Amino acid sequence: MVNNALLEALNVRVLGTGDRFLVLAHGFGTDQSAWQLVYPSFTPYYRVILYDLVCAGSVNPDFFDFSRYTTLDAFVDDLISILDSLHVHRCAFVGHSVSAMVGILASIRRPELFSKLILIGASPRFLNDGDYHGGFEQSEIDRVFAAMKANYQSWVNGFAPLAVGADVPAAVQEFSRTLFNMRPDISLFVSKVIFSSDLRGVLGLVKVPCCIIQTAQDVSVPTSVAIYLRDHLGGRNTIEMLDTEGHLPHLSAPQLLVRKLRRALSR
Repeated sequence: MVNNALLEALNVRVLGTGDRFLVLAHGFGTDQSAWQLVYPSFTPYYRVILYDLVCAGSVNPDFFDFSRYTTLDAFVDDLISILDSLHVHRCAFVGHSVSAMVGILASIRRPELFSKLILIGASPRFLNDGDYHGGFEQSEIDRVFAAMKANYQSWVNGFAPLAVGADVPAAVQEFSRTLFNMRPDISLFVSKVIFSSDLRGVLGLVKVPCCIIQTAQDVSVPTSVAIYLRDHLGGRNTIEMLDTEGHLPHLSAPQLLVRKLRRALSR
């Protein structure tokens, strides 16, 4: 898929009237609608680029190539193709979860494209490894995969409230909706790609300034991972702690997140 075909397939939208570009890239289990309570705060000042990851339920599953999306590099290809097709020469990039890591890899490949990376709930590796605390043992991950495969609906019903963390029923309902929209085999496949990724070795190659946004308690990403990112990314890095719980603050605490994003973008 190239150019217009890719823009159409991934539901790319450019909203706003500013002279600068801001990319909002969603994470696993959601689609661009996850930003619906966030992006209106930025459209007066930026041209906001929204798109769906190819694994999102809002994308025709026929576009998902199981032989291609075996690593995060294919997701990086999509992001860079979108920016090139839109003739974006420089942008600020906000990535949630897996898209934070996609942004990191894209900035290594094309550093001139990115003025700043804002990383929400980012992890270079989810698995524990010696002194590195990623938050999960392999046995825990294997149980997650088994649960997803055995009964996807039941897994979503259990996972969504854990991931949202905060007591925000509307956020749980919205995250559940987008998880259910995903085809279960694609959801499982992408989960395995994410959990097998290890980007620790390339963090030092990132020279773009990064702001790491971390909630007070995230079942998917412990605070130690945010500190690890700050200490190992190669550019100027800061951490902004968000006084809320959960992995999806753009769903559960959007106005709190907007304030942190404004602060990060102004620096």
